[in-house]
Amino acid sequence: MTASKASIDREKIKGIFSSQTVQKIGTGTTVRRTISKMYWQAEELESGDIQIQALNTNYIPSGPKSTVTKEEFLSKYSPEPEFYVSTVYPKIKELNSTIQRGEKARQAGATYSAEFEFQQAVGVDEDNVKANFGLGLTYMERGENHKANDIFERLVKLDAAFEPEHKHLFNEFGINLRKTGMQDQAIDYYSKALEMTSRDENLHYNMARAYYEKGELSNCIDHLEKALEINTEHAEAKKFLEYAKKMQESQPAS
Repeated sequence: MTASKASIDREKIKGIFSSQTVQKIGTGTTVRRTISKMYWQAEELESGDIQIQALNTNYIPSGPKSTVTKEEFLSKYSPEPEFYVSTVYPKIKELNSTIQRGEKARQAGATYSAEFEFQQAVGVDEDNVKANFGLGLTYMERGENHKANDIFERLVKLDAAFEPEHKHLFNEFGINLRKTGMQDQAIDYYSKALEMTSRDENLHYNMARAYYEKGELSNCIDHLEKALEINTEHAEAKKFLEYAKKMQESQPAS
């Protein structure tokens, strides 16, 4: 087998790993060394670098992700397959079950049961995207916009909320912000999304709707035109643009 073939066949690094740091406590004759151990979820990227994410105190991968070189990773991190099987996997499975119960309750209109389940999930992993989306949608469905706004402020700080795997929840959340009259929040929300992917005609279309409902026709028209630059066949954007321009023409000159 050639070296290139071996490199293709080699499984990529993925799993739970640990790192250790040695700290000195005290001074002089009272100094002592303590070893601090941290657990990480790691995954090898196409570039060959390793993406790592720390486990929180509940042993759930949470918070920001960072990247280290493979050389650094292999020298500082040790595999923990038994710890994954005995501790991490059951915790993740339990968290996912809690979120699923919350989603079922919300879809059934049982908003207080949904809130309980999503709160439980957020208590285990405060950065969990699905749990935060579910909690925010639950509050909006109950008309508790002040609580929904707290969740909105948390979500716009989480880059993971705007990743493709969460597209369905992301869209539903943005639409509900607008429908519940939270136009400024909807605009901030879609603006954050556009920072991450500007070539999305539906984001521009949704932004246009939020601006229209705020009465800002020029911004509405601007985003509709951007949507049509990306997708000239966007039927709703075409109709909306025609209507918005007529509305703008009918307005008295300032």
